[in-house]
Amino acid sequence: MARKSAKRKSNPRKRAKQSSPSKAKKALRALEKVPASERPAGFGGEKLTFNHAMVYAADVRRALGFYRDLLGFKLVDEFNHEGIPVYARLRAPGGDGTIALHLASPGTQLASDGVRLYFEIREVDEFCRKLQAKGFYITQMPRMMPWGWRHAYLNDPDGHEISLYWAGENRMKKTVMRAAKEVEQAPAARG
Repeated sequence: MARKSAKRKSNPRKRAKQSSPSKAKKALRALEKVPASERPAGFGGEKLTFNHAMVYAADVRRALGFYRDLLGFKLVDEFNHEGIPVYARLRAPGGDGTIALHLASPGTQLASDGVRLYFEIREVDEFCRKLQAKGFYITQMPRMMPWGWRHAYLNDPDGHEISLYWAGENRMKKTVMRAAKEVEQAPAARG
């Protein structure tokens, strides 16, 4: 007696591997539309994603004054211990990016060489003028950089480096990046 096999669910990844390139692309596009919780293992949900940056602060209340009150971040979550803020999660005012502020252990060196937070805003010049009007020091007012982006630099109250910038139409343009590389390699740049 012949056994009937149970009808198997279609596997879009397997179909994609066994079919023509155009059919494979269609199958993968269809799979991308499936919610992450329902996707086969190894697709999407298991890929590394960036969640947030943790910024350690000597005084979370003071850091909140900077990120929330000066830069405009929205408070998402806050944890207090004995009435003192020790943790706060904030969302960027113009997107989904978040940062977390965490109370540093006593004696911890906070400022970190080699790490800088980048926040993008179209009206970078106006934004910096508003910060200055509130008494905040900008280490470099906005200026056009060789790679075609307009940048300003400052430090938060704990010394963390921050860049406020606008990339605009020059974002990811190879010609701009090539021009920046040529400027770096020019003899005048070396001298």
